Amino acid sequence: MPAQPTIDITLDGAVRSIEAGTTGAALFGRDRAVVAMRVDGEPWDLDRAVPAGASVEPITLGSEDGLNILRHSATHVMAQAVQEIFPDVNLGIGPFITDGFYYDFGGIDAVTPELLHDIEKRMKRIVKEGQTFRRRDITEAEGRAELADQPYKLELITTKGAGADATAGVEVGESGLTVYDNVRRNGEVAWKDLCRGPHLPSTRLIGQGFALTKSSSAYWRGDQHGDSMQRIYGTAWASKEDLRAYQERLREAERRDHRRLGAELDLFSFPEEVGPGLVVFHPKGGVLRHEIESHVVRRHKEAGFDLVHTPEISKGGLFHTSGHLPYYADTMFPPMLVDEDRDAEGRTTRAGQEYYLKAMNCPMHNLIFRSRGRSYRELPLRFFEMGRDYRYEKSGVVHGLTRMRGFTQDDSHTYCTPEQACQEIRAQIDFFLSILSDFGLSDFYLELSTRDDGAGRDKFIGSEADWAAATAALQGACDASGLQVVPDPGGAAFYGPKVSVQVKDAIGRTWQMSTIQYDFNQPERFDLEYTAADGTHRRPVMIHSAKLGSVERFIGVLTEHYAGAFPAWLAPVQVRLVPVAEVFDGYVEDVAARLRAAGVRAETDLSDDRFGKKIRNAAKEKVPFTLIAGGEDVEAGAVSFRFRDGEQCNGVPVHEAVAHIAGVIEARVNDPAGERLTRG
Repeated sequence: MPAQPTIDITLDGAVRSIEAGTTGAALFGRDRAVVAMRVDGEPWDLDRAVPAGASVEPITLGSEDGLNILRHSATHVMAQAVQEIFPDVNLGIGPFITDGFYYDFGGIDAVTPELLHDIEKRMKRIVKEGQTFRRRDITEAEGRAELADQPYKLELITTKGAGADATAGVEVGESGLTVYDNVRRNGEVAWKDLCRGPHLPSTRLIGQGFALTKSSSAYWRGDQHGDSMQRIYGTAWASKEDLRAYQERLREAERRDHRRLGAELDLFSFPEEVGPGLVVFHPKGGVLRHEIESHVVRRHKEAGFDLVHTPEISKGGLFHTSGHLPYYADTMFPPMLVDEDRDAEGRTTRAGQEYYLKAMNCPMHNLIFRSRGRSYRELPLRFFEMGRDYRYEKSGVVHGLTRMRGFTQDDSHTYCTPEQACQEIRAQIDFFLSILSDFGLSDFYLELSTRDDGAGRDKFIGSEADWAAATAALQGACDASGLQVVPDPGGAAFYGPKVSVQVKDAIGRTWQMSTIQYDFNQPERFDLEYTAADGTHRRPVMIHSAKLGSVERFIGVLTEHYAGAFPAWLAPVQVRLVPVAEVFDGYVEDVAARLRAAGVRAETDLSDDRFGKKIRNAAKEKVPFTLIAGGEDVEAGAVSFRFRDGEQCNGVPVHEAVAHIAGVIEARVNDPAGERLTRG
């Protein structure tokens, strides 16, 4: 027999000759962990033939790409199960998402917990059956014929997904149309769906690491004017153990939810009467907020920032000058028309002016810079403000303290020469990290957001040279930090690129915190100038930065990071004094007075509750130090410590107790172990 022709490919970085027509399954068949392959950077099914000259890499089930393929395969299994229950269902879109997947369905009953259970049971049967995912290329005409009873699929075929949200990419693409058949072992097609793929070789590989989680209403293509649909969510992992670990993380996140803890600890609330996305801080929350803000203000003053203050509303023309109108108009509250006069007949005699709630502080800081002449000798000039801002977030996206309509930004704007910009950015990134570290956050990486040079570039303003210089300055500062840098193409502000500090909390979740943005646009718009050493007038570079992001959001993150058990220096109540019996009330009041004189936030529990309940209340309220006084303590001029972990240290002289507590607070100790009293 004549030899089979061969082709050269690059496999895991090494050139290799293989027979023409060799599939990924043949290349990696011996490695059961491999579920797909990456061909020239694109994920492919294993049953596809590898083309000549391709660069090929394996995709394992536990990798990010592997998990995405697993989750997208699970959507097909779920949709198949739903169609078994509702044969006339209209199939929508089913993408993978972070940690899971969803599928949108039209023309089905509202999804109940009982229905979710039934769907999941059917999915397990399909998984166990071991159906094969098989890819077919089709023409538009074939697609319309095969999916004639599926109106949403027909629409996607016709439009190639144009006008849909990004999730439509799982169904169709510019390179053609494909259908995936779910094939039983006897060759029978059990189900099919329009899809780009790739998928797992078999449903068996989905295993036992999946579960359906919830349902919600949705709109076709994410358009509120479109058809209403039922969206079913699920999660899928490489193993049952991974699934259980994920479910435990969710339970832990629920226990740490700042909205629940805010109510339990009497920190803040979101009254319906005030409106969505707006918070009121209670006395204990007010103390927490004050301590955070005071520390941040003090750090800025020490770092050479000048404190400024600006109003919360202004004429709309200011935001036209800055460029935020119209670029940012959708996220600003509607204008207020003021100073309009009308006569008795209702005719306008004096035109009014539109005022806006400010969504950002930078335009007003520009006015401060422009208020008088500036010399190069003043630069860098750093303005800092705890500025109250308002943004019109849709009610469906507001979420506790982490997504709000009214918030406070620890906002600064630095004006410097182009030559100073790179060093200034480096210094500010170090400044960010030091402030976050003050609060016990220490696991960081950086995200560099740049301009979209593709279809979305029209939303960005400025010259190619300006963007190149700004991006280079931020990239250099990121590289100098020594931290991991993750690219974010297209994530820049309309006026310039930005760097954000991403922080991991105590349970491994990532939060965006500090941001720094390079702005070459607003100095031009506001005609900002400084006098250079040679007497010429030049434009400064403007650097936007926020350290906490917003104070409210930071409080939400910090609450969840510490599960409400704030370090002693931040805790609203730092010490709770509990007498063993009523006869010792006067003694604990005297100790409390000594603590307060040392600057400690101390309170006494002189209620009628039993002693045991008082101790439990202090623990429930996560008070750092509970001091107990009984007969022996009074005789010795001492108190007994009860720490948050339940351990106790008895007979500590009052002067020693006061010194220890004050020392822990002054040192801003964030580790609970550092609150413990060690006695020689």
